[in-house]
Amino acid sequence: MEERWLGTLGPRVSCVSLGCMNLAGAYGPSSEEEALRLLDNAVELGVTHFDSADTYGMGISEEILAKFLRTRRPKVTIASKGGIRFMRATGQRYIDNSPAYLKEAIDNSLRRLGVERIGVYYVHRREVGRPIEEVIGTLADLKRAGKIGAIGLSEVSSETVRKAHRVDRVACVQCEYSLWSRVPEHDLLKTTAELGIAFVAFSPLARGMLTASPPDPAKMGARDFRKRNPRFLEENYPRNLEAIGGFRDLAAELGHDPASLAIAWVLSRARNVIALPGTRSADHLVAAVAGASLRLDDETLRRIEASFPEGFPWGERYGEAQRLGIEVI
Repeated sequence: MEERWLGTLGPRVSCVSLGCMNLAGAYGPSSEEEALRLLDNAVELGVTHFDSADTYGMGISEEILAKFLRTRRPKVTIASKGGIRFMRATGQRYIDNSPAYLKEAIDNSLRRLGVERIGVYYVHRREVGRPIEEVIGTLADLKRAGKIGAIGLSEVSSETVRKAHRVDRVACVQCEYSLWSRVPEHDLLKTTAELGIAFVAFSPLARGMLTASPPDPAKMGARDFRKRNPRFLEENYPRNLEAIGGFRDLAAELGHDPASLAIAWVLSRARNVIALPGTRSADHLVAAVAGASLRLDDETLRRIEASFPEGFPWGERYGEAQRLGIEVI
């Protein structure tokens, strides 16, 4: 598979990488055995970059990755994130980017992952009111201490990226980006390319909508993240499902799986873009990875974008409770 730089100074990783939120059941139940089989399949397909967070299953995703690393010893880059906390009594989330908490979070992730150094560490969400310069200073100290290899930011604005990058090199920025989430095109894609920062596009398959088998909200479990997402609610989902029909028809005409075509579109946006789909299914991962080998000409790109009706998609990207700490809506 094609590799791309994860920031100016590397490392180089597969242009289609794997988001590991699903290993912990965010989109439905998954056993450890299934998760390990998926990770094995990912390596066989050429995936060399795995992205987790301490909040994914409250550490479960990192623990599964630890077993994978310990028993398989693959040559891969591991990323994780911290900065979101939970009140045990209520389950309420809040953001904490304080030096004390980030140091604690990184030590806990190192312990769960069973490693001495995390390849990339992201500020999962930015704490309002705390200067980003202070936050990056904390991570720079941890980088010098050898606990992390590179610094990342998630769901932040271009202004935040520029401020952070002046303090210490930011290797990568994550944001949702797909044919139904194109807000990063306003500024963030250009900013990251200008500064030599990798843009890691999570949910490039629109949380499963741009696949051969779009999800059915009626069959989603109570804990499924999408259950409360505005684009999957009763007032929006039917319109969104109908709207992707033209894209699926085009994929069939071109002889591609819709997921492959959607990934190829994301990768075509810029050379610093890395696609980060998440899945529990080995078959779905095969379709996503196949997108890395597709080369789309200008006419095909035009037809892809023209296949969606005006106004698509319907519903906000996040619900009120899901929006905490997000700068790019």
